[in-house]
Amino acid sequence: MNAMKKYIAEALGTFVLVFFACGTACVVGCSAEAGTGYLLTALAFGLVIVAMAYSIGNVSGCHINPAVSIAMLINKKLSVKDFVGYVIAQCVGATVGAAALALFVGVDSGLGANGLYDGNIVLSLLIEVILTFVFVLAILGVTSKVENGAVAGLVIGLSLTLVHILGISFTGTSVNPARSLGPALLAGGDALACVWVFIVAPLAGGALAAVVYRFLAGEEK
Repeated sequence: MNAMKKYIAEALGTFVLVFFACGTACVVGCSAEAGTGYLLTALAFGLVIVAMAYSIGNVSGCHINPAVSIAMLINKKLSVKDFVGYVIAQCVGATVGAAALALFVGVDSGLGANGLYDGNIVLSLLIEVILTFVFVLAILGVTSKVENGAVAGLVIGLSLTLVHILGISFTGTSVNPARSLGPALLAGGDALACVWVFIVAPLAGGALAAVVYRFLAGEEK
């Protein structure tokens, strides 16, 4: 597969994730008290993954998330060159997605940017590491066998929905550095000031999932 096609697919997928999922968050809200909007936002993130997995998955693997790409790099399923290309493409796609979303809902909507939990950096880092660890572990597990191909997109989408159902109340749920960076760049202010948390924690969670999965699934020598 031509490398550029894979990068374009990753950019496109991340664009769709930000535009539709972060867009849903802006339109329906993410208040736990509201209930319906909270669940719709969680579902939107999961459903985008399902849609993209079955459309661009055969082109790039549909990572659309640097935390997934770093796990694949560690498990030697992605080259360093492609890792760099994927991450750049994902961040570009997310930023363009946020810019497109801003045309409809305005920058003042927040564009679905993430925020610290009660202003606490440590707790925000911790919850994002845990959420990303669970999400990426599910990805590594379901994609480890070829026979799971038909259901992998659905499993991954539902796993992302799961971590959003819990995580939205704390940080808005990132588990994806590109998804956080795009909206933060346009929203600015506090969102941009704390975006490093939502870059570092998901990458750490993804890397941890890769190491743990290799240990759990590794064959005895």
